[in-house]
Amino acid sequence: MATKQGKNDNRLSDKEAMHIAETTDVSPGQAKELAEKRGKDEAEKEARNFKAEG
Repeated sequence: MATKQGKNDNRLSDKEAMHIAETTDVSPGQAKELAEKRGKDEAEKEARNFKAEG
């Protein structure tokens, strides 16, 4: 069975989630949730907003 790939695949890898968590104030789990809701590109921007607001 093929996995979902391409532009609509907004899931972050553990490594990507960890990078966002290390550079912002969100957990890796929160980073993954943001990516699923907003998309990969917007996830890091949203996470940075959390850091700025905190």
